[in-house]
Amino acid sequence: MFRAAVLENLGQTIISDLGSLESQQDFRTPEFEEFNGKSDSLFFNDGQRRIDFVLVYEDESRKETNKKGTNEKQRRKRQAYESNLICHGLQLEATRSVLDDKLVFVKVHAPWEVLCTYAEVMHIKLPLKPNDLKNQSSAFGTLNWFTKVLSVDESIIKPEQEFFTAPFEKNRMNDFYIVDRDAFFNPATRSRIVYFILSRVKYQVMNNVSKFGINRLVNSGIYKAAFPLHDCKFRRQSEDPSCPNERYLLYREWAHPRSIYKKQPLDLIRKYYGEKIGIYFAWLGYYTQMLLLAAVVGVACFLYGYLNQDNCTWSKEVCHPDIGGKIIMCPQCDKHCPFWKLNITCESSKKLCIFDSFGTLVFAVFMGIWVTLFLEFWKRRQAELEYEWDTVELQQEEQARPEYEARCTHVVINEITQEEERIPFTAWGKCLRITLCASAVFFWILLIIASVIGIIVYRLSVFIVFSTQLKNLNGTDPIQKYLTPQTATSITASIISFIIIMILNTIYERVAIMITNFELPRTQTDYENSLTMKMFLFQFVNYYSSCFYIAFFKGKFVGYPGDPVYWLGKYRNEECDPGGCLLELTTQLTIIMGGKAIWNNIQEVLLPWIMNLIGRFHRVSGSEKITPRWEQDYHLQPMGKLGLFYEYLEMIIQFGFVTLFVASFPLAPLLALVNNILEIRVDAWKLTTQFRRLVPEKAQDIGAWQPIMQGIAILAVVTNAMIIAFTSDMIPRLVYYWSFSVPPYGNHTSYTMDGYINNTLSIFKVADFKNKSQGNPYSEQGNHTTCRYRDFRYPPGHPQEYKHNIYYWHVIAAKLSFIIVMEHLIYSVKFFISYAIPDVSKRTKSKIQREKYLTQKLLRENHLKDMTKNMGVIAERMIEAVDNNLRPKLE
Repeated sequence: MFRAAVLENLGQTIISDLGSLESQQDFRTPEFEEFNGKSDSLFFNDGQRRIDFVLVYEDESRKETNKKGTNEKQRRKRQAYESNLICHGLQLEATRSVLDDKLVFVKVHAPWEVLCTYAEVMHIKLPLKPNDLKNQSSAFGTLNWFTKVLSVDESIIKPEQEFFTAPFEKNRMNDFYIVDRDAFFNPATRSRIVYFILSRVKYQVMNNVSKFGINRLVNSGIYKAAFPLHDCKFRRQSEDPSCPNERYLLYREWAHPRSIYKKQPLDLIRKYYGEKIGIYFAWLGYYTQMLLLAAVVGVACFLYGYLNQDNCTWSKEVCHPDIGGKIIMCPQCDKHCPFWKLNITCESSKKLCIFDSFGTLVFAVFMGIWVTLFLEFWKRRQAELEYEWDTVELQQEEQARPEYEARCTHVVINEITQEEERIPFTAWGKCLRITLCASAVFFWILLIIASVIGIIVYRLSVFIVFSTQLKNLNGTDPIQKYLTPQTATSITASIISFIIIMILNTIYERVAIMITNFELPRTQTDYENSLTMKMFLFQFVNYYSSCFYIAFFKGKFVGYPGDPVYWLGKYRNEECDPGGCLLELTTQLTIIMGGKAIWNNIQEVLLPWIMNLIGRFHRVSGSEKITPRWEQDYHLQPMGKLGLFYEYLEMIIQFGFVTLFVASFPLAPLLALVNNILEIRVDAWKLTTQFRRLVPEKAQDIGAWQPIMQGIAILAVVTNAMIIAFTSDMIPRLVYYWSFSVPPYGNHTSYTMDGYINNTLSIFKVADFKNKSQGNPYSEQGNHTTCRYRDFRYPPGHPQEYKHNIYYWHVIAAKLSFIIVMEHLIYSVKFFISYAIPDVSKRTKSKIQREKYLTQKLLRENHLKDMTKNMGVIAERMIEAVDNNLRPKLE
């Protein structure tokens, strides 16, 4: 209510009705000033007033194609808007472009009174007094030395002075630490306040509907851009000795490749770009640090599998000419697929030994615990940043979005205050919107599932083609040695799946934004959280559905050669290699993770760089002229309000790959680590060199991404347990080793893996094929009367021929037992860790309470001093009055 009242009072001088633009003639507009020739100047031409924001438009009178009616309406809307900005207390100065006289730059300055007024409206916390709480230093000298090597040089980026802070109030201005009015509000805070005003000033009222905000004006083309200024060039320091050169320092100590081994200057990032950008890089840096441990363990497990692959008995049997070379496998499709020898999968079985080993089980358990440690320790780190960056009570500061306020036309009675307030729609209207939005999201998810089914049909169809083309190659041919029909199908399907994923992503990004805009969340946080859930739900299905199919469905419901299972009544279901589908899942993950990283780098780095390069090429004719700071920034690329959202989304999808399917690919954390080390510096380079300066925003945490990661962490335990149980061959091998290699089921005298391949491949009688005359492979069968297939069934001639045998039921029981034991074990450890590690450390909690106590004490003491001073003045006046009244009587 207070904020609304202030805005109402400030708006009293605004033109009462801008609905009829044609009838309004007098506008208060900025006067044009010539550029003073200082390229790094951050001030108006008088050199005193700081530029807090820049608006850019194209002068309609100088356009080559002049649409008079449209241009006149745009001009008058802009004039009305700028007039209202002046009425709100902002000061404007217009300057024409040095290189293109059609462009006009309107520089915006917020005077002291305006800054103080809106700082109170926005509940901005500002310094009361220097913070005298000492930080505890580590007692380990060697560790301090090592940390110092990795840290930013404090002689270059000086540590920020810490203050006790409190929400600003104009009537208690004397309580605040105001040494210099020009430095009391830093540039980021000034830009944030000005943007708050720009987002809420009206430019038109028609039919009692207000149109306001710089975002609408930019989207409609009335303004071409609106942005705060960088403080200097990124390659060299400013000529102005008073400039802090923060952009230059960030480029030198953060974005430059030579700083890749150093810690990030998070305090300077937060100061220059705001808490929202700062918390993202803090989270990304912490995630990357934790990945180092996961990568080391993953590489160790990979090396264990690699070094022990020569001891892989079942792979030796597959490659042995007298075992795998004599085992004839059944055709994997009905018409064109030939019989084939097991030893053609020799190379893939060797690779599978690397990933399908005991180290995989250890790593899966480790990652289940690692992800919990990461999330819990990040909560503690986040709490520390909340204290250090004064965002502990940020929830009270957030305001409604301008788009939401503009739609508030329904008047209702607030149940708490019993006062009238405006809302955008009724309860029924809100339910209708939610229903329509949910339906739209559900439709697009079904579309993704349809695309996955299309990929499955492609797999089933193209496998026949590859089988036909490769069937005439003998077993010694180098092509067939490495490129089996299964491998060729897997690689091509993974590439096509990746392409479809990228196409659907591009389409759905726009659809999700449209749905969220229609939903109309109240605050910016609500808006981003709503968009986050929609985008992540889509991305989850889009990226992971093919992996879920390979891991948990492919090869699981295939029947047996005499009675196969068909898709859509036409396509025979896919089968896995004799060693399982784990290697194919690894291939899928490698292609999607690698392709995604390459594609994101092209989008994030190459495209902005090319766009800026093209812009510089077009401006080469004016290169000899001195270009002002605002014009240099205008020709940089805009990042957009959702730029950070896509950065988070990219990393969360990667987090899913690292955790959900890590049992099939222990090197995933290593790839993620390398990618993230580059990602931090690439994002830093992009922000400091290629993009305009973002409007600083407050943020308390990483928002909806935290519960999303927690959900992924819980799901990862289930998926990895099921990958080991159902996708890999670890459980069948263990069952054979401990139960079926020795009597009563086996013939060996001691536990061994010898004979595993022969024991796990069932026998099928060729004469039992259905529709024998229709199958080309059957005419090429030679003298073979039987073939083998991957399953645990009784042989022909047995009383229960082709039924599941006792080995199958032992394996199923072992798989289910393994899943239950592994899940309960990891979940127990996870919940114990979550309970044992508090979200806020005792030290941080004490700091918060101590600062709150000292802040309240300081304010109370200042208030008592003021009251004592006022009472003293009143007492003196009363004594003086009494003295004046008594003196005549005494005389």
